[in-house]
Amino acid sequence: MRLEVIGLEGIPEVRPGDDLAALLFGAAEADGGLRDGDILVIAQKIVSKAENRFVSLADARPDARAERIAAQCDKDPRQVAVILSETDEVVRHRQGVMIVRHRLGHVLANAGIDASNVPAGDQGERVLLLPEDPDASAERIRSAAPADIGVIINDSPGRAWRVGSVGIAIGVAGVASVLDLRGRIDRDGREMQASDLAVADEIAAAASIVMGQAAEGIPAAIVRGAERFLGEGSARDLVRESGMDLFR
Repeated sequence: MRLEVIGLEGIPEVRPGDDLAALLFGAAEADGGLRDGDILVIAQKIVSKAENRFVSLADARPDARAERIAAQCDKDPRQVAVILSETDEVVRHRQGVMIVRHRLGHVLANAGIDASNVPAGDQGERVLLLPEDPDASAERIRSAAPADIGVIINDSPGRAWRVGSVGIAIGVAGVASVLDLRGRIDRDGREMQASDLAVADEIAAAASIVMGQAAEGIPAAIVRGAERFLGEGSARDLVRESGMDLFR
């Protein structure tokens, strides 16, 4: 069992309307090209940039709720208004942070909205939203690939009960996101009753180590050696249903 992670360098600053697939495949070609069975992991940020998911804070119109939460969190009311526009539920908030359930189902800080590595626009400060439909974004790139590959779009939110962020899959195409191990026999002969492996998240986390979180300039990576996990799946498969959430 061997896994290789190859960071793709030389990808330029991505701008709205760029052919992201062409940029990624060009970078991969410079590093030997994609092979059948590879899994291409792509940072959410460059997908959002290519899809023009920028929002100018000058265009935000905070309502009374946004103003109230902003005062409680000591945040810019305009930013809170944008967060709420992407949010199904505010789970918790305190000074400096809002934990919300994003409309895609993910529970994370500030609805995944980010200002780091986001240049200002003509109207001043901007923030970047998650892609509108990350699974569809992943599928478009996978469909254009010159090889039979899987695609994962990853993000790096914080985690409940644990310090630090870690890569997770928010968009998946061509990868079996969750491996159901129920019914398999362990080494002591016991049948496994409640074991699911979050395959796409584990691959996203492995790639994140190479891609980095700051100014590394490696917004994508090829994961090689995980071809056994190619198959049907989506990031939606990884989202626990609200009725099964015992922690809120």
